[in-house]
Amino acid sequence: MRNILAIADKELRSYFSSPIGYVIIGFFALLFAWFYNAYLEWFIESSQQMMGPGRTPNVNQQVIAGLLQNSAVIILFVMPMITMRTYSEEKRSGTIELLLTSPVTDAQIILGKFLGAMGLYAAMLAVTFLSIGLLFFFGNPEWRPIAAGYLGLLLMGGCFIAVGLLISSLTKNQIVAGVATFAVFLLLWVIDWPARSAGPTMKAILEHLSITQHFSDFARGIIDTKHLVYYLSVITFGLFLTAKSVDSERWRG
Repeated sequence: MRNILAIADKELRSYFSSPIGYVIIGFFALLFAWFYNAYLEWFIESSQQMMGPGRTPNVNQQVIAGLLQNSAVIILFVMPMITMRTYSEEKRSGTIELLLTSPVTDAQIILGKFLGAMGLYAAMLAVTFLSIGLLFFFGNPEWRPIAAGYLGLLLMGGCFIAVGLLISSLTKNQIVAGVATFAVFLLLWVIDWPARSAGPTMKAILEHLSITQHFSDFARGIIDTKHLVYYLSVITFGLFLTAKSVDSERWRG
């Protein structure tokens, strides 16, 4: 465990030793603030129109649910910037040989890099707590749906990072890794779009593979076991394939 944490700490520090960590967090925070302001203005306007007995506006449904859905869209574009350098930069600079010959296992390397990227992603999400905290200060939203939504974002980000690690381990070019990662993420995002015109069996398969279908319930404050199983399975499978890729790199070395 000590080796995993040491690698995770090294990875996390490397993000902030260059501008990339600050740029990613700043970019995400800027877009999140824009959506937050747009949803809040719309909520205030609709609340004024809904004034009357028995008509109480729901901040969770009208602000937070949509805000989390749009945050997931931002994550689709941001995550490739986090994962594209994890292995490709090591290969380009030649430090991958030192890493593979060090007294750590492939599993420890992969988990360390995964936790390091998750640390940056968690910091990115933590920046949004200030905006959400203002809703609690001035209003009375329910905290459980918000916690469920952030859990969904965390799990979705874990899936993206696991897949991004795999793709980064296959090339030494960061740009190629970034573009290929975004392409795969986009495929997981839109894979259920043809489901409407597909048969019942194919529709069920496409909807199950869609990463957004599983997030929708989290955004509404619903934690379903099938969604947890899906996200954890994708993370595990992505890390497993990354281990196989790194192992083949060790043998080629």
